[in-house]
Amino acid sequence: MSDPARSTVLRDAIGLGVAVGLYGIAFGAAADAAGLDVWQAMTLSALMFTGASQFAMVGVLGAGGSAPAAVGSALLLGTRNTVYGVRMAPVLAPRGLLRRAGAAHWVIDETTAMAVAAPDRELGRLAFWATGATIYLGWNAMTLVGALGASGLGSTAEAALDSVVPAAFLALLWPRLRKGSAEAAVQRRVAVGGAVVALALTPFVPAGVQVIAAVVAVALAGRPRTAERPT
Repeated sequence: MSDPARSTVLRDAIGLGVAVGLYGIAFGAAADAAGLDVWQAMTLSALMFTGASQFAMVGVLGAGGSAPAAVGSALLLGTRNTVYGVRMAPVLAPRGLLRRAGAAHWVIDETTAMAVAAPDRELGRLAFWATGATIYLGWNAMTLVGALGASGLGSTAEAALDSVVPAAFLALLWPRLRKGSAEAAVQRRVAVGGAVVALALTPFVPAGVQVIAAVVAVALAGRPRTAERPT
């Protein structure tokens, strides 16, 4: 494994991690608005550490929903991490109880995407751990900042925060959609299929459900086609 390859993976992992970690400000602000205190917000970020589920939970609580409904929404969105875990297990192959627990805790959208996008297994592991560590530290630090006062941000600042994660994912996805990349046509089918389903369902389903539905569309759009036998 060449040093330039490692440097590139670390640069991309840390860059994405910093961008996503900053979004923790928005969660801290949302938790404060929902009536959670600083320690409750910090506990959620430290122990749950999956942004969509955290936002779903405080969103339901902030809207006056019950605790079981909030937990149910969080668990519903968290089911996708189980699918990621199945995909990441052979890549990471962690040894020891603590290492397995740490890997499982850091299996989220961004770490999985970075690991899968890496050119080989060793670089995939490096991308996973570097992305996970950067996001975890940044997310928890920014949650504290948000809970202590970012709820007073103006609408312009809130809109800027809302654009961070989508922009980071687009930057990660775009090189894989170009014609020069491997299986670009399959990658485009996957991206378009998931986006269409998510956008179509957004007005009609609770927040986050469209993400799970898009996973099904992605699986169908990206499945390999059986080669036709010569006659």
